[in-house]
Amino acid sequence: MSARRFVRVGARPAGRSRVASAPVALLALALLLGACGRTESSRESSASGGASATPLPVIHTSLTDGGGGGAGAGVAAAPAVSYADVVSRVAPAVVTIYVQSRAHAPQQYPFADDPSFRDFFGEQGPPRPPAERRERGLGSGVIVSNDGFILTNHHVIDGAEQIRVALNDNRLFDARVVGSDPPSDLALLKIDAGNLPLLTLGDSDGVRVGDVVLAVGNPLGIGQTVTEGIISAKGRQTGLSNGSFEDFLQTDASINQGNSGGALVNMRAELVGINSQILSPSGGSIGIGFAIPSNMARSVMEDLKRTGKVRRGQLGVVVQELNSETAASLGIRETKGVVVSQVQPGSAADRAGIRKGDVITALNGVEVGDPNTFRNQVAGTPPGTEVTLTIRREGREQQVRATLGEFSPQAEQRR
Repeated sequence: MSARRFVRVGARPAGRSRVASAPVALLALALLLGACGRTESSRESSASGGASATPLPVIHTSLTDGGGGGAGAGVAAAPAVSYADVVSRVAPAVVTIYVQSRAHAPQQYPFADDPSFRDFFGEQGPPRPPAERRERGLGSGVIVSNDGFILTNHHVIDGAEQIRVALNDNRLFDARVVGSDPPSDLALLKIDAGNLPLLTLGDSDGVRVGDVVLAVGNPLGIGQTVTEGIISAKGRQTGLSNGSFEDFLQTDASINQGNSGGALVNMRAELVGINSQILSPSGGSIGIGFAIPSNMARSVMEDLKRTGKVRRGQLGVVVQELNSETAASLGIRETKGVVVSQVQPGSAADRAGIRKGDVITALNGVEVGDPNTFRNQVAGTPPGTEVTLTIRREGREQQVRATLGEFSPQAEQRR
């Protein structure tokens, strides 16, 4: 196992840092209530509040000196790029979320009611623990409907007793939790307001590595801030929580504590991700951040809005990557698909006759690329749905039909 220490960070406390320090030699994956920052070279600019929507950005690529006879006359200047038009459309729909939770003191004397224990301390009993503390934190969120639905991270509001939302125009609202989904680290809030600015969810599957993106949120509580970067990779896993469904967009746009739940947008001012995590030696950014893709966020949001919870399909198999060595041992030339290494007794896969050693190459005609993608494909299909699996067994391809069961986080953790 590599020398990584995984750190789960809750809502950033107001007035003090909760990021754990670590030796530089250790890599810590910090789950942000505000995802973390970047190096000094990152480009940050504070977003102006309340700006009205404007047309798509114009990139000026051929500026010239319009004057007469200077030495630079007629020489094209360096291309000037501005994201101001995108920011003016996005900024009003990104909010700050303030949470208040109760911190329970540990039980120091579990045998306080034992008579012999009380005899030792006298009638006063043992010293009483300190009173409960109130903890405050902040994160970010994105307005996704003009009637007040807001997407954020589950870890931003986890355990909160009070949630308040500050809009870009400084209006403050109490918020309620419509639903929260720990496996995807997403939550849906609702405020009583209307005619709100919103962000349209884009197609995260269509995002390409190298596309320019902007991250918008409230880092470290300093106020709404915009940073720029690119999509560095797609389909990333961090493995921060057991049983989670991960398909992250990786970006080098600077994100810091307080950014979690904020927006990652493309140049069409569309939401393509919800900022969630960073990879860092000590809690500060090194330009490796992760956002939950908008297509996953859309599916989770719709379920939470409809029923308050997310239902996921489950096949009941453990699969592993099909590399050249495994393929050779199975007598297969191609390394396409995933290998079944375990079948859960009584599961949908077991009932369908899937066996250990089968190679699954497609689900409902869609090619299977890797274990994580396959797991998300299954999870994104409603329980009770009949699916068709293309498998290779003993050198022959065949079709198998299976009716999916329902994923249970508790059962997954017991495995």
